[in-house]
Amino acid sequence: MPSHPPCCSVLELRQYTLRPGQRDVLVSLFERAFIESQEATGMHLIGQFRDVERPDRFVWLRGFRDMASRRDALSAFYGGPVWKEHRDAANATMLDSDNVLLLRPVRPDTGLVHPGTPRPPPGADARPGSRVEVTLCYLKAPADEALIGSFHQHVRPVLDELGAAPRALFQTEPSENTFPALPVRTGEHVFAWLTVFPDAGHPRRAASKAWAEPLQPWLCAPLEHLMLSPTARSELR
Repeated sequence: MPSHPPCCSVLELRQYTLRPGQRDVLVSLFERAFIESQEATGMHLIGQFRDVERPDRFVWLRGFRDMASRRDALSAFYGGPVWKEHRDAANATMLDSDNVLLLRPVRPDTGLVHPGTPRPPPGADARPGSRVEVTLCYLKAPADEALIGSFHQHVRPVLDELGAAPRALFQTEPSENTFPALPVRTGEHVFAWLTVFPDAGHPRRAASKAWAEPLQPWLCAPLEHLMLSPTARSELR
Protein backbone atom coordinates (compact mmCIF):
# COMPACT_ATOMS: atom_id res chain seq x y z
CA MET A 1 0.00 0.00 0.00
CA PRO A 2 1.16 3.61 -0.52
CA SER A 3 3.01 5.29 2.32
CA HIS A 4 0.55 8.17 2.67
CA PRO A 5 -1.68 8.08 5.76
CA PRO A 6 -5.05 6.28 5.69
CA CYS A 7 -8.07 8.41 4.93
CA CYS A 8 -11.19 7.25 6.71
CA SER A 9 -12.69 4.27 8.52
CA VAL A 10 -16.27 5.20 7.55
CA LEU A 11 -17.34 6.35 4.09
CA GLU A 12 -20.52 7.51 2.45
CA LEU A 13 -21.02 6.74 -1.24
CA ARG A 14 -23.67 9.25 -2.25
CA GLN A 15 -25.48 9.09 -5.61
CA TYR A 16 -27.79 12.00 -6.38
CA THR A 17 -30.36 11.93 -9.17
CA LEU A 18 -30.72 15.49 -10.42
CA ARG A 19 -33.22 17.43 -12.43
CA PRO A 20 -32.40 17.44 -16.14
CA GLY A 21 -29.64 19.88 -17.00
CA GLN A 22 -28.78 20.68 -13.39
CA ARG A 23 -25.64 18.63 -12.80
CA ASP A 24 -23.15 21.34 -13.75
CA VAL A 25 -25.13 23.81 -11.64
CA LEU A 26 -24.75 21.59 -8.57
CA VAL A 27 -21.09 20.82 -9.30
CA SER A 28 -20.30 24.54 -9.52
CA LEU A 29 -22.11 25.29 -6.25
CA PHE A 30 -20.63 22.26 -4.51
CA GLU A 31 -17.04 23.02 -5.45
CA ARG A 32 -17.41 26.66 -4.50
CA ALA A 33 -19.26 26.31 -1.19
CA PHE A 34 -19.31 22.76 0.16
CA ILE A 35 -15.76 21.38 0.19
CA GLU A 36 -13.81 23.47 2.68
CA SER A 37 -16.93 24.11 4.75
CA GLN A 38 -17.56 20.40 5.27
CA GLU A 39 -13.92 19.62 5.98
CA ALA A 40 -13.87 22.37 8.61
CA THR A 41 -16.29 20.25 10.68
CA GLY A 42 -13.98 17.21 10.73
CA MET A 43 -15.07 15.13 7.74
CA HIS A 44 -13.00 14.49 4.61
CA LEU A 45 -14.20 15.18 1.06
CA ILE A 46 -12.69 12.33 -0.93
CA GLY A 47 -14.09 13.00 -4.37
CA GLN A 48 -16.84 14.44 -6.54
CA PHE A 49 -17.82 12.90 -9.86
CA ARG A 50 -20.06 13.06 -12.90
CA ASP A 51 -21.51 9.64 -13.72
CA VAL A 52 -20.31 9.01 -17.28
CA GLU A 53 -23.31 6.86 -18.22
CA ARG A 54 -26.06 8.83 -16.44
CA PRO A 55 -26.08 12.53 -17.36
CA ASP A 56 -28.31 13.47 -14.43
CA ARG A 57 -26.32 11.62 -11.75
CA PHE A 58 -23.84 13.30 -9.38
CA VAL A 59 -21.76 10.99 -7.19
CA TRP A 60 -19.52 11.87 -4.30
CA LEU A 61 -17.58 10.28 -1.47
CA ARG A 62 -16.94 11.65 1.98
CA GLY A 63 -15.27 10.01 4.93
CA PHE A 64 -15.09 10.10 8.71
CA ARG A 65 -12.83 8.78 11.44
CA ASP A 66 -15.67 6.77 12.98
CA MET A 67 -19.44 6.82 13.43
CA ALA A 68 -19.33 9.19 16.41
CA SER A 69 -17.29 11.77 14.52
CA ARG A 70 -19.68 11.34 11.59
CA ARG A 71 -22.58 12.36 13.83
CA ASP A 72 -20.70 15.37 15.16
CA ALA A 73 -19.44 16.56 11.78
CA LEU A 74 -22.80 16.22 10.04
CA SER A 75 -24.58 17.96 12.90
CA ALA A 76 -22.12 20.84 12.70
CA PHE A 77 -22.34 21.22 8.93
CA TYR A 78 -26.09 20.83 8.42
CA GLY A 79 -26.77 23.03 11.43
CA GLY A 80 -24.26 25.62 10.30
CA PRO A 81 -24.41 28.83 8.27
CA VAL A 82 -23.00 27.58 4.95
CA TRP A 83 -25.63 24.88 4.46
CA LYS A 84 -28.38 27.21 5.59
CA GLU A 85 -27.25 29.78 3.04
CA HIS A 86 -27.03 27.41 0.08
CA ARG A 87 -29.38 24.50 0.84
CA ASP A 88 -32.32 25.84 -1.17
CA ALA A 89 -30.16 26.27 -4.26
CA ALA A 90 -28.64 22.81 -3.82
CA ASN A 91 -31.94 21.06 -3.16
CA ALA A 92 -33.50 22.75 -6.19
CA THR A 93 -31.18 20.73 -8.45
CA MET A 94 -32.13 17.35 -6.95
CA LEU A 95 -34.83 14.78 -7.52
CA ASP A 96 -33.41 12.22 -5.07
CA SER A 97 -30.53 12.35 -2.59
CA ASP A 98 -31.27 9.23 -0.52
CA ASN A 99 -29.20 6.72 -2.52
CA VAL A 100 -26.43 6.47 0.07
CA LEU A 101 -24.30 3.48 1.03
CA LEU A 102 -22.47 3.52 4.35
CA LEU A 103 -19.19 1.63 3.93
CA ARG A 104 -16.00 0.75 5.78
CA PRO A 105 -12.70 -0.74 4.61
CA VAL A 106 -12.67 -4.54 4.49
CA ARG A 107 -9.45 -4.39 6.51
CA PRO A 108 -7.49 -1.42 7.85
CA ASP A 109 -5.00 -1.71 4.98
CA THR A 110 -7.65 -1.82 2.23
CA GLY A 111 -9.02 1.70 2.70
CA LEU A 112 -8.24 4.79 0.69
CA VAL A 113 -5.15 6.80 1.49
CA HIS A 114 -4.56 10.51 1.14
CA PRO A 115 -3.11 11.12 -2.32
CA GLY A 116 -0.15 13.15 -1.11
CA THR A 117 -0.94 16.04 -3.43
CA PRO A 118 -3.18 19.00 -2.59
CA ARG A 119 -6.69 19.32 -3.94
CA PRO A 120 -6.98 21.92 -6.73
CA PRO A 121 -7.88 25.31 -5.23
CA PRO A 122 -11.24 27.09 -5.37
CA GLY A 123 -11.90 28.35 -8.86
CA ALA A 124 -10.06 25.50 -10.59
CA ASP A 125 -11.94 24.37 -13.68
CA ALA A 126 -9.59 21.94 -15.48
CA ARG A 127 -11.20 18.51 -15.36
CA PRO A 128 -8.82 15.52 -15.21
CA GLY A 129 -8.99 12.93 -17.95
CA SER A 130 -8.92 10.01 -15.52
CA ARG A 131 -11.83 7.73 -14.68
CA VAL A 132 -12.88 6.21 -11.36
CA GLU A 133 -14.88 2.98 -11.34
CA VAL A 134 -16.79 1.73 -8.32
CA THR A 135 -17.84 -1.92 -8.49
CA LEU A 136 -20.65 -2.93 -6.14
CA CYS A 137 -21.33 -6.57 -5.28
CA TYR A 138 -24.68 -7.22 -3.60
CA LEU A 139 -24.34 -10.20 -1.29
CA LYS A 140 -26.64 -12.77 0.28
CA ALA A 141 -24.95 -12.21 3.66
CA PRO A 142 -22.24 -9.95 5.08
CA ALA A 143 -18.83 -10.28 3.44
CA ASP A 144 -16.87 -13.08 5.11
CA GLU A 145 -13.31 -14.38 4.95
CA ALA A 146 -14.25 -16.95 2.32
CA LEU A 147 -15.46 -14.24 -0.06
CA ILE A 148 -12.49 -11.99 0.63
CA GLY A 149 -10.09 -14.89 0.16
CA SER A 150 -11.72 -15.87 -3.13
CA PHE A 151 -11.50 -12.28 -4.33
CA HIS A 152 -7.78 -12.06 -3.56
CA GLN A 153 -7.02 -15.50 -5.00
CA HIS A 154 -9.14 -15.53 -8.15
CA VAL A 155 -10.39 -12.04 -9.00
CA ARG A 156 -7.72 -9.55 -8.04
CA PRO A 157 -4.93 -11.18 -10.10
CA VAL A 158 -7.08 -10.94 -13.23
CA LEU A 159 -7.98 -7.32 -12.51
CA ASP A 160 -4.29 -6.55 -12.00
CA GLU A 161 -3.46 -8.09 -15.39
CA LEU A 162 -6.18 -6.01 -17.05
CA GLY A 163 -4.77 -2.79 -15.61
CA ALA A 164 -7.78 -2.50 -13.30
CA ALA A 165 -6.10 -3.05 -9.93
CA PRO A 166 -8.41 -2.04 -7.06
CA ARG A 167 -7.31 1.06 -5.17
CA ALA A 168 -9.44 0.16 -2.11
CA LEU A 169 -11.88 -2.51 -0.87
CA PHE A 170 -15.01 -1.80 1.17
CA GLN A 171 -17.95 -3.54 2.75
CA THR A 172 -21.18 -2.39 4.34
CA GLU A 173 -20.78 -0.50 7.62
CA PRO A 174 -23.45 -2.23 9.73
CA SER A 175 -23.67 0.37 12.51
CA GLU A 176 -26.89 2.26 13.07
CA ASN A 177 -27.10 5.55 11.21
CA THR A 178 -25.82 8.13 13.69
CA PHE A 179 -27.39 11.04 11.77
CA PRO A 180 -30.92 9.91 10.88
CA ALA A 181 -31.78 13.25 9.28
CA LEU A 182 -29.80 11.92 6.30
CA PRO A 183 -31.12 8.45 5.37
CA VAL A 184 -28.82 5.65 4.23
CA ARG A 185 -29.69 2.39 2.52
CA THR A 186 -30.31 -0.46 4.95
CA GLY A 187 -30.95 -4.19 4.72
CA GLU A 188 -28.19 -4.73 2.13
CA HIS A 189 -24.80 -6.42 2.25
CA VAL A 190 -22.28 -4.85 -0.11
CA PHE A 191 -18.71 -5.71 -1.04
CA ALA A 192 -17.15 -3.01 -3.20
CA TRP A 193 -13.91 -1.92 -4.75
CA LEU A 194 -12.67 1.27 -6.32
CA THR A 195 -10.37 1.52 -9.33
CA VAL A 196 -8.68 4.59 -10.80
CA PHE A 197 -7.87 4.57 -14.51
CA PRO A 198 -5.47 7.13 -16.01
CA ASP A 199 -7.72 7.86 -18.99
CA ALA A 200 -11.06 7.00 -20.55
CA GLY A 201 -9.57 4.25 -22.72
CA HIS A 202 -8.40 1.99 -19.92
CA PRO A 203 -11.87 0.98 -18.67
CA ARG A 204 -12.78 -0.26 -22.16
CA ARG A 205 -9.70 -2.47 -22.23
CA ALA A 206 -10.71 -3.95 -18.86
CA ALA A 207 -14.38 -4.33 -19.77
CA SER A 208 -14.51 -8.15 -19.86
CA LYS A 209 -16.37 -9.37 -16.78
CA ALA A 210 -15.39 -13.05 -16.96
CA TRP A 211 -13.32 -12.45 -13.83
CA ALA A 212 -16.55 -12.07 -11.82
CA GLU A 213 -17.49 -15.76 -12.05
CA PRO A 214 -15.72 -16.76 -8.78
CA LEU A 215 -17.93 -14.30 -6.88
CA GLN A 216 -21.23 -15.81 -8.04
CA PRO A 217 -21.85 -18.07 -5.00
CA TRP A 218 -22.06 -15.00 -2.76
CA LEU A 219 -24.12 -12.71 -5.00
CA CYS A 220 -27.84 -12.02 -4.75
CA ALA A 221 -27.97 -9.55 -7.67
CA PRO A 222 -25.87 -8.56 -10.70
CA LEU A 223 -22.76 -6.48 -10.15
CA GLU A 224 -23.22 -2.74 -10.44
CA HIS A 225 -20.52 -0.60 -12.04
CA LEU A 226 -20.31 3.17 -11.61
CA MET A 227 -18.02 4.78 -14.19
CA LEU A 228 -17.19 8.24 -12.92
CA SER A 229 -15.43 11.32 -14.24
CA PRO A 230 -13.73 13.38 -11.49
CA THR A 231 -14.71 17.01 -11.21
CA ALA A 232 -12.14 19.80 -11.35
CA ARG A 233 -11.67 19.87 -7.56
CA SER A 234 -12.04 16.17 -6.80
CA GLU A 235 -9.20 14.99 -4.59
CA LEU A 236 -9.58 11.43 -5.87
CA ARG A 237 -8.65 11.55 -9.54
